[in-house]
Amino acid sequence: MTLDEVRREIDAVDNQLISLLVRRMSYSEEVAAIKQREHLPVLNTAREEEILRQVGEKGGRFGGALQTVYSNIMSVSRALQHEQLHSGEILRAVILNASRKAPAQPCRVVCQGVEGAYSSRAARRVFPGCTPVFTTHFEDVFRSIENNSADFGILPVENSSAGSVSDVYDLLLKYRFSIVGGVDVKISHCLAASPGTRFAQIRTVYSHPQGIRQCSEYLEKNHLPTQIYSNTAAAAEMVAGSREPLAAICSREAAERCGLSILAEDIQNSGDNCTRFIVIARELRIPPDADKIGLCFSLPHITGSLYSTLARFAVRGLNLTKIESRPIPGRNFEYFFYLDFTGNVLQSPEVLDLVCALSEELPDFSFLGNYKELGV
Repeated sequence: MTLDEVRREIDAVDNQLISLLVRRMSYSEEVAAIKQREHLPVLNTAREEEILRQVGEKGGRFGGALQTVYSNIMSVSRALQHEQLHSGEILRAVILNASRKAPAQPCRVVCQGVEGAYSSRAARRVFPGCTPVFTTHFEDVFRSIENNSADFGILPVENSSAGSVSDVYDLLLKYRFSIVGGVDVKISHCLAASPGTRFAQIRTVYSHPQGIRQCSEYLEKNHLPTQIYSNTAAAAEMVAGSREPLAAICSREAAERCGLSILAEDIQNSGDNCTRFIVIARELRIPPDADKIGLCFSLPHITGSLYSTLARFAVRGLNLTKIESRPIPGRNFEYFFYLDFTGNVLQSPEVLDLVCALSEELPDFSFLGNYKELGV
């Protein structure tokens, strides 16, 4: 057969498949009506697993490929049922009743670190004129929100060259507070030491693990030993108070505030280095110009569950901007997933329907927020 002849055969088969799939989807609507009448859940894990097992056996050498196809068919079928049943009523009500107003000023803002840290720069971009309160540890920020001693917390979640701040993602999954804002901050590191300290005298360079990773090429090239510290600006404070010939990787602002001499500037690996910060709060707020959505969840024990979940976003043309997996404490080799994607639940009924459907279907699901992220 020629290529054109084979393609005509494929087109003929596709026409039959389309007709059968339309018929199958119409049955899904009938199933939804029955489940609604009999108060049954949309997801039936045992039935889907049995269908996939049979498909794998009947498919022979194409069994694995057909299981992938059928997994998507069942995922789309569930989505249709959720839409018909208006699933996720509780979450839908929470979202539709969320505050749309900008936070009242002045507000109490908490960051990890000390004055001069990059988090303070992020805080003032989001809340101009604020005076942040600083804590020692990331979890202290969450605890401040929890005990109502602060209205908003500012936290770094990802650097463009050093990757995710895993500790913060773990805490997001633990506390499940709302994300109400985001901001990207340009990161420009310098090597700073006490006045009079010469480069050749430096024994150790102190900084946050992210700062050390972001400047790894410079540190390796100059054979500088490093030591982890809680925060870049806190490292500058420590160096300023030491009589030893030490140095810190920090911002120019932190170095000048602590009276340090700047030995080198822009020592980060990438000239486009920036860090994403998020704003957390107890109360869900969705501003009219929100453009990013955050979710977290675990997955049902179904073959291809992650693939079929992500396919739901692809079908709607939604752009995933972040996926992060973190181990679930006490459950070996099981994971929470954190997901960011672009969209607005108030302006797109399809996006709202998807989020509400997933809330019914995925274990440990939380809608973390729909917020505006400010660029660099």
